[in-house]
Formats: sequence, C-alpha cells, structure tokens
Amino acid sequence: MNAVEVAELTLTLGGRSVLRDVSFAVAEREFVGVLGPNGAGKTTLMRAILGLLRPARGSIRVLGAPVAYGNPAVGYMPQMRGTAGMAMRGWDFVASAVAGHRWGLPLLGRAEKQDVARVLALVGATGLAARPLREMSGGERQRLLLAQALLGQPRLLLLDEPLMSLDPHHQHGVVELVRAVQRELGIAVLFSAHELNPLLGALDRVLYLGGGQAALGTVAEVITGPVLSRLYGAPIDVVRLNGRIFVMSGALEMEQDHHRHA
Repeated sequence: MNAVEVAELTLTLGGRSVLRDVSFAVAEREFVGVLGPNGAGKTTLMRAILGLLRPARGSIRVLGAPVAYGNPAVGYMPQMRGTAGMAMRGWDFVASAVAGHRWGLPLLGRAEKQDVARVLALVGATGLAARPLREMSGGERQRLLLAQALLGQPRLLLLDEPLMSLDPHHQHGVVELVRAVQRELGIAVLFSAHELNPLLGALDRVLYLGGGQAALGTVAEVITGPVLSRLYGAPIDVVRLNGRIFVMSGALEMEQDHHRHA
C-alpha cells in the first residue's frame, strides 16, 4: 500500500490551474522532498492531501483510502510565521494541538498527557516544555511544531517549508531530526522546501513541481537540465559542485532567487 496515490489530479486556486493532470505515488516509509518555485503548488498539494481543497479533477488516496479531512493518520507541520502565542510554554503549545485543536488549551486526560510527553521526548524537546516560545530559537520552535504533528502517531507526515527563515546550521538540524524520527517510526514524509541542498543527505526521492506538472524520482533522475527545463518552461542547467547542486537559468540560481522572494 502506498502512503499517497495521486491520479490525473488537477488543482485550481483563484480560477487558476496550479497542477494539471498530475499522477504519482509515494510509498510507505519514504522520505520525499517536495520542491519547486513559488506558486508551483507545494502548499496547495499538501492542502489537498489534508482534505482542505477539493480537486477540480482526478483523485487522491491516502494510505489506501480516499482523502478525508481530519484524517488522524496524517500529521501536518505548518509554516510558523506569526508571533501570536509566543508567551506560551512549550508544553502548552504542543498540548494545544491535541485532538486537532490549534489554539486554546483542552483538558487533557492521562493518555493525552502521555502522548504530549512522548512526542516531546521523540523530538528531543522535553527540556523546552517549561520555556516560553519567545525565548526559543527558530530551530527549537520547529521541534515543537514537529512534536505537534506527531501527536496521535500518524503514518504520513506533511511538512510545509520547515526550513524557511532558518540559518544553515538549524536547517541541517531540522532535516536530521525529521529523518531520524521518520526512520524510527517507519512513516512516510513529504517535506516541502525551496532549496534542494539541505535535503540531499535525507531524501529517498524528490517530487519537483513546476508549470502545472510534476516529476517524481531520485535526485539523479529528476534534477537534470531536460526535466527541469520542461517544468520551468525555460532552459535550465544543473551544476554539481563539491557535493552541492545548483539549478541555473543563465547566470541566475533559480532556487536561491525564489528563496529570497518567499
């Protein structure tokens, strides 16, 4: 059974087709990086997998069943941009997501408290439980968001741009943590990012979105001039240097340019 199966999927947003007739499958226990320029449909695709956006055409199946809103088998780590709730303690922040609640502290029973303690330990954040969010680094807050997403023991984890606004050191720490948790739990991960290089040591495959289309495969299969030129609709060169990969359009590095304007 696959973690995600997408068949002839078309997603529209504001009257515009973001993805058109896209088909692919992500296996159980697979770590897939979701890449592509701004507006390519990374977040839109995750919203559709979560059941928040109905396809204009085609279908999505999650763990063998039709996509459904509120599926407890799917964990979701959203982008963290606002400052609301920054006085919250780490424990309360994670606990606020029990049973799907995002804000407002529910009354937790013994099992729910044990689950909060479990996920804090799983992401190495037990020591953050008593600290307010405002005193934490971006990397530490990302650990708590990951802990939220792991409540209830999901089998599929969707991570929406968790590396945004983090320095390279914290980016590396987040990727290593997610990979370690994914291997320990034996779950599938879709990890959205603007740049490929921070993910290189963790990926099983990459799903690259662009021009309404998608390409899924290994880095060697997908991150090539011909494949990316088709997705971008423009000539693209791929340069490999000292273990890093650069996606270039003329003298412009595409991924860095899109990251700056995120």
